[in-house]
Amino acid sequence: MARAYTTLASKCALLLLVTACQILSTSACHNSYEYYITEFCLTKFSLDMKELDQRLWCSWEDTVELYGSLTNCTFQIAQKVGCFWPNQQVDEFFISVHRDYFKDCMLTGRLPHDPPTHILGSFIAVPVLITLLMTALVVWRSKRSEGVM
Repeated sequence: MARAYTTLASKCALLLLVTACQILSTSACHNSYEYYITEFCLTKFSLDMKELDQRLWCSWEDTVELYGSLTNCTFQIAQKVGCFWPNQQVDEFFISVHRDYFKDCMLTGRLPHDPPTHILGSFIAVPVLITLLMTALVVWRSKRSEGVM
């Protein structure tokens, strides 16, 4: 009985050790990763954003390529350093990028807009006309009860 307990305890300890190693390897990343993404990715992004007129910073069409390059840069460095991507450092990095560059951007440019009036009118008029037509058909059929079972 004591031997079975010792075997069970050693298996649990081994499982705990393996789990801890996996958690550390997926969540932890080298301190150099943050340095590299700041020095290489953020520096290039900052220079590119300075070249872009500040009034266009909130225009997704004008910043999507720069933002994509920044994202790709953080991914490439994570692969070179051996870190998982995305990770907590990347999340914090992008939060600071948004805080620095996109804090004044409103969501109005990305909200859905009403369709043009002629399309909206047809989406309203067609169901109303079908409802009126079906109502008229039911009334007409109810008045013509002869010939129906």
